[in-house]
Amino acid sequence: MKQALTAFLKTLLNSARDLLPIVAVVLFFQFVVLQQPLPNMAGLIIGMAFVVLGLTFFIYGLEMGLFPIGESMAHAFARKGSIFWLLTFAFALGFGTTIAEPALIAVAKEAATIAAEGNMIVNTEEARSSYASGLRLTVAFSVGLAIVIGVLRILKGWPIQYLIVGGYILVVLMTTIAPKEIIGIAYDSGGVTTSTITVPLVTALGVGLASSIKGRNPMIDGFGLIAFASLTPMIFVMAYGMLI
Repeated sequence: MKQALTAFLKTLLNSARDLLPIVAVVLFFQFVVLQQPLPNMAGLIIGMAFVVLGLTFFIYGLEMGLFPIGESMAHAFARKGSIFWLLTFAFALGFGTTIAEPALIAVAKEAATIAAEGNMIVNTEEARSSYASGLRLTVAFSVGLAIVIGVLRILKGWPIQYLIVGGYILVVLMTTIAPKEIIGIAYDSGGVTTSTITVPLVTALGVGLASSIKGRNPMIDGFGLIAFASLTPMIFVMAYGMLI
């Protein structure tokens, strides 16, 4: 219990230290550049305390739960020796974590609203919901496929640079022919997928898998899955825009 409390307090102090640069920037521009007092000082202090606590619980939860379970499952699948189940798990992990991403939900909802206002789709609740759901499913499927490719790269030892460069060449080519209304959404989709839920589990999967396979280096081979998770949504969302 004492050890857990010590670890929590250490994480709390680290979170407060990490937020100090942000606080310093805000205070500098507020007092030096704008030369105005802070509005609602009590609310700002309480809000900052909540931010520190939230960040602390999030990081502590990652270290206690998500990272260990991701690595342990990767080790278990590697020992089992079934590539089919490993790839199935990789796809399900990528799909499941992405579909639950709060950032993706928000972006898909906003994209549907803008599409309706721009007369790209019918401006009804049903049409907006269908558009947003289709966008989320497209992104989630692309991330699941990306994690499968990343796992295959670890298993086969493929050089990551060729896959990434080839993928971005395809992105550039698709950008020239995709509808201009979908390009910005496609590029943003690559960013919102790599958020609070996806990154910890996918990183733990890659590191755990690379640690379990003889001849693989966790530092060299264990990372890189997130790059695929950022790349494939851009390709698939532009393709989704062409079809829709």
